[in-house]
Amino acid sequence: MGNASVEWEKATDLPPENLSNRKQRRLFKKRRADIVLTESEVKAIRIGRRKLRREMRARGIYSKKEFELTASSLGLYFDTNRFWGLILWFFHGRGLWALLGAAALLMLGLFLLSLVSQMRGHFTINMTNDLFREGFTLSQTQDFAAPTTRLFAEPAVDVPCISVMDIDEDVHMVDGQYTTDTYFAYTFYIRNEGQSTVDYAWEVAINSESQKLSDATWFMVFEDDQMQMFAKSNADGEQEALPAFDDTSRGYRKRHLADVAKDAEALYEVVRVTETDAYYRLVPETFQSDSCVTSGTMTQVEPMEVHKYTVVIWLEGDDPDCTDDKIGGHVGAEVNFRLLSE
Repeated sequence: MGNASVEWEKATDLPPENLSNRKQRRLFKKRRADIVLTESEVKAIRIGRRKLRREMRARGIYSKKEFELTASSLGLYFDTNRFWGLILWFFHGRGLWALLGAAALLMLGLFLLSLVSQMRGHFTINMTNDLFREGFTLSQTQDFAAPTTRLFAEPAVDVPCISVMDIDEDVHMVDGQYTTDTYFAYTFYIRNEGQSTVDYAWEVAINSESQKLSDATWFMVFEDDQMQMFAKSNADGEQEALPAFDDTSRGYRKRHLADVAKDAEALYEVVRVTETDAYYRLVPETFQSDSCVTSGTMTQVEPMEVHKYTVVIWLEGDDPDCTDDKIGGHVGAEVNFRLLSE
């Protein structure tokens, strides 16, 4: 997501001498970041959007979604009008315009509903308006060649049940979406491009699901290349483990990805040791809730500081809940960032 590389100044960086204090006369005041703009600022944003559209089209980029994401990251956008603005419109006696406006809003709502339906099962990365106003941006590459406020990836479709041992060891070293037909993996970055040192919180959440597929869905979450593993509690509500805690007859002979695990000793328990081999039990952490896989915080994030995240999702074939009745199900996930003060 976000392949457009556009050299453009943010609208917020316009020199003071080019900004007029003349207020807007229109009924619906144009706002950005909840601040009413002057007429000159509105004009500058509109000119900037036109120039940006021409420049992106010259590069062969026609996607409206790409345009809006790039424009948003450059400050070339307006807030959505508030509900009370529509009420004022009715009180001004413009019944016909009000009817047309209501119809337009209805069409927009249907469009958004359609978009949400299409995004079911997709993986999205989002951040709040407050974090955006602090200057934070997202990128699927470390160089932030195409900074944006939102990322999304195509879902992994028709994936088989696999073992955790099938996850590639370099899965967290490839930017953007990892290419594989057996599981989902995505690496991205967040950077503080503001002027303040702030704290933020993040969470990995399940936003849609069918056929209780999350029961057999396992997650790895890397934060700055340190990995934690998560699985939903078993049918008895107890922590999942492979092999089960009461099974000492077998175990993994390799501690896969233990070198990047945040706590390798807790993740891999010793089941038994022979003269030649050691056998291990895999003990992932439990989901925080049915809808939240895990969450965390990052404190004292200084200007231009960058943090890296990788999310890996797969159907664990050794999980007892990975059964045939899960065939045809789906799981949609997202990563959300917010200011810690929100």
